[in-house]
Formats: sequence, structure tokens, C-alpha cells
Amino acid sequence: MPLPQSRALDRSAFLLAARGEPGPHTPVWFMRQAGRALPEYRAIRQGITMLESCMRPDLVVEITLQPVRRYGVDAAIFFSDIVFPLQAVGFGIEIEPGVGPVVADPIRDAAGLTAVRPVTPADVPYTTDAVKQLVSELDGTPLIGFAGAPFTVASYLVEGGPSKDHAKTKALMYSNPDLWHALADRLADVAIAYLSVQVEAGASAIQLFDSWAGGLSPRDYERFVLPHSAKVFEAMASYGVPRVHFGVNTGELLGLMSGAGADVVGVDWRVPLDEAVRRITAAGGGPKPVQGNLDPALLFAPWEAVEPEIDRILAEGKAAPGHIFNLGHGVPPEADPEVLRRVVERVHAKSARVPA
Repeated sequence: MPLPQSRALDRSAFLLAARGEPGPHTPVWFMRQAGRALPEYRAIRQGITMLESCMRPDLVVEITLQPVRRYGVDAAIFFSDIVFPLQAVGFGIEIEPGVGPVVADPIRDAAGLTAVRPVTPADVPYTTDAVKQLVSELDGTPLIGFAGAPFTVASYLVEGGPSKDHAKTKALMYSNPDLWHALADRLADVAIAYLSVQVEAGASAIQLFDSWAGGLSPRDYERFVLPHSAKVFEAMASYGVPRVHFGVNTGELLGLMSGAGADVVGVDWRVPLDEAVRRITAAGGGPKPVQGNLDPALLFAPWEAVEPEIDRILAEGKAAPGHIFNLGHGVPPEADPEVLRRVVERVHAKSARVPA
């Protein structure tokens, strides 16, 4: 059952675009907008680990709000990490600076599944508290809840940490498909539970990050991944909030990722948005709103090179029923916050619509 929200929030540029409805301008936010590119973020995180930060509502609220204040983005994204729900229920996983999630005992057999269970609100009361406070402070600005998709989280659990080729994960898929599907099914339940906590506390949309799905062929994605991502999207449908799906280097998978049940399909910088719309439509089900897709590397280019790329992306985004401007991946830690502020300003000015 859809949850009630204020009219100002319901008619926000972000939610209108996510539903494929016209709004006052093309909305913009950035993946990893709350992060190391901001000096205020680096200051508040000094001496505090990532996972510790996720358990402190005061920090989560402040960090989530920082880019909204500085950039004037059209949506906030809840500050957390894709492996946090597992750590919250006692799974042995840590985030090492400069490395990423590291698993003490990688899952290689059925015995390892016992440690994987969904979070309950009682496991993460600080998440509920932080979301409620954020919704109050953000007022008419939507808050996006998020979770890691089953494949991407599973790849960390099987590999033991970040991997460039996901060889152990793929080997498990083929050598023991029953174990793979059992693990991915449990991780779908983990994602559903954590997203539900966020939405029930007031988040207005959700994004499922499948960061590493681009390493899969369409055949493997359809066989080993799609059913589990689809389970997440289907479970979240009853909340009536927009559901965004994103992965890096997933140009060949866009149709399948849309078919998993996303309302909005995130696109990285490798595929023009109008071509992405064509691929999504060709896969069946009609065109959908898209999100993206400025190359993050352009943040380091002269402004006179950035501006025409913003304009090009806005023009290509018109092929979709709705367009949410974003980067094609997360904000690099070395990015200049002033450039990001100018991107927001340019998107808003260039896409402003005269009221009918």
C-alpha cells in the first residue's frame, strides 16, 4: 500500500521525472554526492569508520544533508553502505579504507549461508531514526533509500572483497547453481528488508545498486541474476515509490535490468541516453524514465568542455518519458565541489520549463 506524503514532495521535480511526468526542470542528484569530495564530509568523518558512521543517526543525517545544502540537488540519498545490513546482523564484514568491503570468512559452501539473514527494524533502529529525521528536515526534497543488489553483494561475500573479474563468483554460479541461487535469494531478502525499513520510515524512492553486474554476459545475467533482482523490485512494488536500477558498464544489460522491474533505469556514460531508451524499449514494456549519465571524468575538464556535454545529455534525455540527470557513476573523491554546484545550476537553467 502506497505511503502518504505531502503534496510538495509528491510534486517534486525528482518524483515527477521518476514517474514520467513533466516537471519544472530536469532534476539532478549525484551518486556518492555525500562523500570524500566534500571537505565538510572529511571533517565530520575524521577518526570514525564507515560502518560506525552508519550506526550514528546524527552523522547519517548531517552527511546526507551536506550535498543538498551545498549543491542544491533535487534529491538526497540516504548515507549508508551496501554491505551495512549484513554487518548489522553480525556477519563478519568490514570496510577497509582504500580497499572496500572485506569478508572474514568468504562463503564457499552451504554452511556459510547460515550467517546471512535479513535485518529487522530492531536490528537497525538508528536507520529508522535517521530516515525519519531526514524526511522532516528535507521537507519537499525526496530522500532516496538504497540497497545493494543480490549479485553485487554476493560477489563481495564469495570473493572475500573487491574483485576485478569476479572469477570465484562466476565459478560458483556454474559449479554449484543451487548454492548460488540459495545465496542470491537470501540476499534478495536482505535487500527487501533494508529497503522496507527505509521506505516505511519515509524514504520517497529506492535505488538498487548492481555495481558489478556489468561483468556478466546477458545470458548469465538472465539466468543467475535477474530472478533475484526481480524479487526485490516485486516486493517493493506495493509501497508505490519509484524504483531505480543502476549498474556500471551495463549497456548490454539495460533491457534485462529494466525487465527486472525497475521504474527508472540508470545508465552509465558509455551509452547515450537516447540509445539506452531504444534498448529498453526494444526489450519490451515500452520506454521508461532514465537516469544519468555525465562521465565523472569530465568533472576534471575545463568548464567550457563540460557545459556542452551537459546540454547534449539533456537533449538525449528527451527521448525518455522522464530524465533524472546524474553522473554515469559515483562522484570521484578528488572532484571539485564547485564544479558539481555549477553542473546543478546548468542543468536547472538549461532545462527550466515555462508553466503551461
